[in-house]
This record gives sequence, C-alpha cells and structure tokens, in this order.
Amino acid sequence: MLEVIKSGLETSIQDYPGRMGFLNLGFPWSGAMDSWSLRLANILVGNEAGAAGLECQYIGPTLKAQRDTVIAVTGADMQAKIDGVDIPMWESVALSAGQTLEMAYAKTGTRGYIAITGGINSPEFLGSRSTFHKAGVGGMGGHAIQKDQVVPVAAGHGTPGRKVKASARPQLAADKHWTVEVVRGPNDDWIDEPGHERFLSTEWKLSAKSDRSGFRLEGPDWTFTDKAHNKLPEHGSDPANIIDQGYPVGAINLAGQTPIILVSDGPSMGGFINPYTVPQCAFWKLGQAKPSELLSFEVISVEDAQQKARDITELCSEQSVA
Repeated sequence: MLEVIKSGLETSIQDYPGRMGFLNLGFPWSGAMDSWSLRLANILVGNEAGAAGLECQYIGPTLKAQRDTVIAVTGADMQAKIDGVDIPMWESVALSAGQTLEMAYAKTGTRGYIAITGGINSPEFLGSRSTFHKAGVGGMGGHAIQKDQVVPVAAGHGTPGRKVKASARPQLAADKHWTVEVVRGPNDDWIDEPGHERFLSTEWKLSAKSDRSGFRLEGPDWTFTDKAHNKLPEHGSDPANIIDQGYPVGAINLAGQTPIILVSDGPSMGGFINPYTVPQCAFWKLGQAKPSELLSFEVISVEDAQQKARDITELCSEQSVA
C-alpha cells in the first residue's frame, strides 16, 4: 500500500498501548513513545485510537501511495509535503495513488506520527504490531522500515479536512526545557533528603546516549541513606545496587551515579534501585525531548498521575476533532 522510497531514521511501526503483559517473558510493551500524538492521528483518519501507524524520529520517511487513502501527520513538525506541497499537521489529508508523502527533519519535537486510514496491517506478535528492534519482533520483519519495502495497510474509510482542536494537542516545549511528572518509588527510601532535593531542583541534560530502551540523564551525583550503605552482601557493593527486582516501566534506574529512564523498550528487571518513576501520562514528553535538552522533574501522586492519563485518553476521541 505504501512504498518506501526513503526510510528516514529508524521509522518504525508502533501501536497503542503496545505489547502488554509479557514483561515476565522479556518483551517490553514497546508502542508509541508519544501515544497522545499517535492516537489523535488515528482518530483523524477514522481508525481506532490504538491502531498501528508509523513513528518517525528526527528524520521522517518518503512514502509513495499505491492506492487512494487518507493520512494524518501529528507530533513533531517534520515539514510534511505531498508532491512537494506543504500539508497541514493535525489534520486529515487525502493522499492519492501515485502521490508521494515526503518528510524532512524535525523542526520541533523529536517523533512524528503518520496514521493511514485502515491502519497498518503488518503481522502481530504477542498481540501487538509494535516494533521491538532489539529482539527483532513486530513491525516489518522485526525492524524499522527499509527502502523498497511496501507497508501493508488495511481497508478503511477516511474523510479529509478533519482537524484536531488546538486545545486537545500536546504542547511541545519551544524553549528546549521539559517539566516531567514523576511519582516517588519504588526505592525512594534509599536516597537521603539532600539527594531528593538535588534531583528535583536540577535541570538534567538528556544525553545523546539515549534510545527507546533508556534515556540517560547528565547531572550531579546522588547521595544515599544508611540503608544503601549498610546492607547484606547480596545487594551488591555500590550504594545503588540492590538484589535483582522487577522494574516498572518508566523507572528512573540509578546505575551507579547515572540515572536512566527505562522507556518503551526498556528491561523488565535488574540490580539497580529506582528512586522515581515517570508515569504513563508524561511519556509523551520523553518521546518529544531531544538530546541536550533539559528535563526538570515534578513529584505528583499516583492518583494524580492516573487522572492525568485518563484526561489524555478522553482527549484522544472524536470530541477533539472539528
């Protein structure tokens, strides 16, 4: 249905919520990093909100339509054009057979999303079409799309000219600074109060050594409670070591002195503490942050995090489309 002329930079098939329920088998949930943008793109073209689309990072693809369809581009602004003519973001647009959708580099944000009427119809693996690159599952043969491949799309009916209301869109940071919500735990009692204050008052730099498995943060050293220093040998010698435990998705994993946010393709367990966790409602911010941009963290309750997630889900519906 969509012939890949240029692949972009690791453009991959992702859906929402991803591959849920298989962490015990070593398969993370994967899925769209900015699911808010993907879900709205799907609503625009008449799909279920969680249908599979394309996640483009930094540089988008060039795709040629093999039949008439309707598309929507959301998330990062990758300067989308059809046959050389600019098209609007956050709006459904007709793409006729033989026409070419071209995307360039991300002017704002990091990850752009392309939804196609009918949804991408690649094979499912463990209930999801999402690509998990490191295990080679999902997506197109387990990997990002490649030049000369044809991305399969199911039949569907879309209407051009539908727009997402401005109030329903995620607001991408224009000043290269993101305030990201976190909840405390599960191992917040291993960090002393000066350590907590330092974490929450620091503007952490997002390292270039970051990917869909983990976001490394650059900043000051951490300090620990007595519990981290006076512990049984099986917990390891470093204050940040702990006996192997399960990691929540979004855990801020303290590998020695380096905090790594375990994101969509992250590991499910290991031997480091997790003083904080980024909840689902804030994942879209991680998905749109670029290396060298600054992240500040704000503590909220689990109940507030759950309500924020529900609020986003409510926006990812027909009520947000005009």
